Amino acid sequence: MPSLTNPGSTDASSPNATLPNNTHIRRITAADDPAVANVIRTVMPEFGADGPGFAIHDPEVAAMSEHYAAPGHAYFVLERDGRVIGGAGIAPLAGDVPGVCELRKMYFLREARGIGAGAAMMAVCLDYARGAGYRQCYLETLTGMDAAASLYERSGFTRIPKSMGATGHFGCNRFYLREL
Repeated sequence: MPSLTNPGSTDASSPNATLPNNTHIRRITAADDPAVANVIRTVMPEFGADGPGFAIHDPEVAAMSEHYAAPGHAYFVLERDGRVIGGAGIAPLAGDVPGVCELRKMYFLREARGIGAGAAMMAVCLDYARGAGYRQCYLETLTGMDAAASLYERSGFTRIPKSMGATGHFGCNRFYLREL
């Protein structure tokens, strides 16, 4: 797994090395919960993803650190100058799908877009998933999140025709899967 204990790492193999100097990725803490909830509640409406069937209504949004503390779960935040401006997580895919994790709640405020944060965060999440023993990674999104879809495809995800598992996010209409 990339070095996350030293957020300022300049190791060229670390995803943090590709980010601006004042920006890094680290594991979430309880103190980050309000900021992460704000990111999710700010970004999702930008893409019309604030109605029923979207992750913005998941109970975990208010306490992400608690929900991602279990084995096989991890949530990472993107921090710039001490302020959380994005995040993403990995957790087992709901619905008893052995060996498959889900990339969850990957959202970035506008100021975090276009700086390499998506690719860096993806690398951290997929490295965690591999290390946790997952064989595949699933994600769901929706039409209109075109930059995200492009990132997923560049990261080795393939679009699949229907949803997997039991996420409860019936508002999503694009589904992706990647071998790990």
